Amino acid sequence: MEQETQKLVQQAAEALVRWRHGVALTGAGISVDSGIPDFRSTGGLWERFDPLEYASIQAFRDSPQRVWKMLAELDLLLQNARPNPAHRALARLEHLGVLDGLVTQNVDNLHQEAGSQQVVEFHGNGSQLRCLSCGAVEPATRLRELGMPPRCPGCKDVLKPDVVFFGEMIPEEPMRRSMELLARCKVMLVVATSATVAPASLIPMAARQQGAFLIELNLASTELTASCDLTIHASVTESLPLLANNVEEILE
Repeated sequence: MEQETQKLVQQAAEALVRWRHGVALTGAGISVDSGIPDFRSTGGLWERFDPLEYASIQAFRDSPQRVWKMLAELDLLLQNARPNPAHRALARLEHLGVLDGLVTQNVDNLHQEAGSQQVVEFHGNGSQLRCLSCGAVEPATRLRELGMPPRCPGCKDVLKPDVVFFGEMIPEEPMRRSMELLARCKVMLVVATSATVAPASLIPMAARQQGAFLIELNLASTELTASCDLTIHASVTESLPLLANNVEEILE
């Protein structure tokens, strides 16, 4: 890692220790090194499956068997994925007392597997399936025994991954919890996301407007970059572990 980048990471660590009450917003980029390609990048699912045809709630209701062709691929990616150093570093920052929690746009459950306790899942969790008719929940590990498309053991309706499809509202609970985190946020980490999909994309600027110190950790510039107090352009699997190490050293 370049010396200038290391200096920026040190400044980020000092900000977290000084103000505490950090909150992270994470996106698809944090899970790429766990084997889950960014859906919008080359080789991602949206290159082969039009999201309006395969990832909208209307498409699911119209033809669940067709949509489950894409969902089966997604499930395989999620089942094989494991937390990477970036996920574990955020869990360490929470354990060190400088990160109150995180809001993730991902559905892969990797933050929890890495040890993060305060995780707000804006778009749901792909590790479970939900019945739209009776509300029953089944673990995604039962997918193959439930058939294709999987059907609810109770009412026999088709099960849907417990994630937010295009055309669905963000559930009230993650909205409430994210607002609670935002209310006391002093440092906002925007991690591996272009922050363009609302309403999650509104969180960084809302934090900035209430005086939070805004730090972007991403491989490349985004629309948010110009509004940030500090920008670290590097792989988050390198920058976040270094950030956690620096915080630990300052606290010792």
